Amino acid sequence: MTAGLVTVGLGPGVRAGFTTRAGGVSAPPWDSLNLGANVGDDPAAVAANRAVVASWLGVPVAYATQVHGAHVLRVDGPPPPGAVSVGEADALVTANPQVGLGVLVADCAPVLLADAGARVVAVAHAGRGGLVAGVVQAALAAMVDAGARPDQVVAAVGPCVAGVCYEVPAALRDEVDAVVPGTATWTDRGTPALDIAAGVRNVLVGLGVVRIHLVGTSTSQDRSVFSYRRDGPVTGRFAGLVRLLGPS
Repeated sequence: MTAGLVTVGLGPGVRAGFTTRAGGVSAPPWDSLNLGANVGDDPAAVAANRAVVASWLGVPVAYATQVHGAHVLRVDGPPPPGAVSVGEADALVTANPQVGLGVLVADCAPVLLADAGARVVAVAHAGRGGLVAGVVQAALAAMVDAGARPDQVVAAVGPCVAGVCYEVPAALRDEVDAVVPGTATWTDRGTPALDIAAGVRNVLVGLGVVRIHLVGTSTSQDRSVFSYRRDGPVTGRFAGLVRLLGPS
């Protein structure tokens, strides 16, 4: 871990990682490396925190306005200076090493995807809604359109709420599992629950991705990261980040 970041290997020529809540300048309850621009934090603090992350990644970072859907935006270059969002989407894809991609979360699964050989990377915001809507499939399809091969893609699924913590009504659990098999599970109290990380993994395997890293513990139990379920609506967002290295 370096400066509030946990790195993950997605292949040669790719830099990737997940932030923690440490190493930033935001005051409580967003302390301290909050990267969310729409959670009530001081915009100047968020900008400073995003600059810390961009410095680690080595390039400007593009973030989307996430809405729990499956829309994908292709990012062809760095965002305009000061831009907090490149548009409404829940997945981003790029083949340009001059820009990094960020996905913001506080219990949903941040998914990083890279085909180092084809020089294409992507991020996806996979909460319950996005998973059901097909955001993981959409992100991988956009990578394939840019030249990637599913069997050459390496994926990392970052910290998210674990199934043992994610209690839902039985009908909702069964509804989600009917669309994304393998998500149905039980909490540690024996009540119906959803396992988002397992759902993401199963979708990726079904699409032909064979190298999948599951990174981190449950957000609702790990205070090194932000969690909406643990802390309520006034809290920050951490990020999954990925970029290509080298010349364009």
